[in-house]
Amino acid sequence: MKKYLLGLFLLGAACGSWGAERKIIFVAGPPSHGPGEHEYRAGCLLLAGCLSQTPEVQAVVYTNGWPAAPHAFDDAASIVFYTDGGPGHPLLQPDHLKIMNELMAHGVGLVCLHYSVEPTIENGEKEFVNWLGGAFEVNWSVNPTWLADFKTLPESPITRGVQPFSLFDEWYFHMRFRPGMKDVTPILSAVPDLGTMKRKDGPHEGNPTVRAAVGRGELQCVAWAAERAGGGRAFGYTGGHFHHNWGDDNARKLVLNAILWTAKIEVPPAGVASSVTPDQLQQNLDPKPPRK
Repeated sequence: MKKYLLGLFLLGAACGSWGAERKIIFVAGPPSHGPGEHEYRAGCLLLAGCLSQTPEVQAVVYTNGWPAAPHAFDDAASIVFYTDGGPGHPLLQPDHLKIMNELMAHGVGLVCLHYSVEPTIENGEKEFVNWLGGAFEVNWSVNPTWLADFKTLPESPITRGVQPFSLFDEWYFHMRFRPGMKDVTPILSAVPDLGTMKRKDGPHEGNPTVRAAVGRGELQCVAWAAERAGGGRAFGYTGGHFHHNWGDDNARKLVLNAILWTAKIEVPPAGVASSVTPDQLQQNLDPKPPRK
């Protein structure tokens, strides 16, 4: 753990000075997938380091899943999950939904990146739709890799300084949102190409309803902002499968802006300024066997 915190400190020192006014907690999941994919620890350390130039932020990263420290979430302004989802989601383990529900009731922000937007229908979906505004639902949502072209962006603090961009990633779409998109604002939307549905039907792969939507050329939301009764804010971002995509200035700025927004920190007029070098993208990667 000490070397993880040291890596976070060095990343922060490279970007700016640390602040300690509003605490943002990052929860990084254990190693998952192949090299360069689902690099939760490296991704959280990178994003936390980039936020360090914001004086109002104290960023804390917990690695390997749900924090063991009993008071890890005390005084949190926002909590960022970058973990595996489904039955193994750290939020779905015993008592964790209850703990998070109490935090959400007190207006704590919530950010879920990539796979962490997926609970299960039986356990957690109701809460996720309430807290996050939407969720990945098996046999309804899909997870293909494709080049999403974000031609326009809505006016929002989250999009400050972000230009329209395109990015190849595992973008989930056809999410299960609140009825009528109540208090949910699409932030990134694109039209999936027909190639995204060149897969068999399956819990994550495809289903008749989403095939019909893609065939009609419907715009699909892959990142969104949500507000909760009582003033809480949340952001869901389905990209983040490939670690090198955090090197994209627009995608990274969008997520950094969103984290500040959920913590109720004013987003700078030009968005969060940060830079990431190829060497920084190679730091803190999980040890994984090479692909065969």
